Amino acid sequence: MKDKTSKKLINISSTILVIRTFKSFIPCREELKITSLRFFGLSVAMITMFFSLLSLFIYGLNLGLDFTGGYLTEYSTKSFVSQQDMQRKLSDYLPEGFTVSSAKSGTEWSVRLAEDLGEGSSSHWLTDFVHTSGWEITPADTMYIGSQVGEELINQGGLALLTALIIVLSYLSFRFEWRLAIGSIAALFHDVLLVLGCFAWFGLSFDLTVLASLLAIIGYSLNDSIIVGDKVRELLKIENTRTINDVIDDAVKAIFIRTLVTSGTTLATICAVLFFAGSSLQGFAVSLFIGVVVGTFSSISIAITIPQFLGLQRAHYWQKDQDICQLP
Repeated sequence: MKDKTSKKLINISSTILVIRTFKSFIPCREELKITSLRFFGLSVAMITMFFSLLSLFIYGLNLGLDFTGGYLTEYSTKSFVSQQDMQRKLSDYLPEGFTVSSAKSGTEWSVRLAEDLGEGSSSHWLTDFVHTSGWEITPADTMYIGSQVGEELINQGGLALLTALIIVLSYLSFRFEWRLAIGSIAALFHDVLLVLGCFAWFGLSFDLTVLASLLAIIGYSLNDSIIVGDKVRELLKIENTRTINDVIDDAVKAIFIRTLVTSGTTLATICAVLFFAGSSLQGFAVSLFIGVVVGTFSSISIAITIPQFLGLQRAHYWQKDQDICQLP
């Protein structure tokens, strides 16, 4: 009994010693200066924005069938078939350039053919595939998406993004002093541009699901920027002696853990969609994953760093409060 008690005491003492040793290497909250990290992050953001623009101009977006037009064929298999086996088997029946995706554990399939591959290949390949593939296949549906429809989707999708941005700009101009509003807008532009740049650089398919994810990214990025902007505004009204650097650093420290927890749980959900929802939502999940990561980064390195370069001072919010109080 005494041996067990002594072992427990030794384990507890060892644990306390390890924790104290670990804490000695971590700077305390007051000593943690992140101004230089914010400025470095802003430099990194500018470089990544440049390369994103470069990739968009050089490679362009790999528009999916929703925008370019073509043939969509759906069918099901009685038993599970792996993505690699289906891709290899279809290559004997279809020309290069087709895409195949699966859902429901490899039993529901969709094949997309570009419009310039010809109508004949889309009309007859499925019949031959059903009879000679060796699998029990049940055809479901075949549809043609015209290029005119794809052009309308591009216009409507662009209009949706433009409308969302106008609403966001209107809200920010009402919510914040113009310097913080410009920082939030710059962070928003950075997040969307980096997602588009990644899709252009790696040649990922850009379809309607990715377009929908851009709208979600706009909302997520705006939420992060508003949280940190609100904290800066709150501290500017309270702190009377500290410099603007110290105020912004305190705001970042105050919301840092909350931001990490929020981003971490969001990324966990996105990873579940990425790995378990099938290839049809892969572009959606990849876009959201990139957007959440860069959105968390830009809310600190851009949204509150640019206002500092624009000369943000606490006197701006004092003057704004006085103007509001003078209203009847």
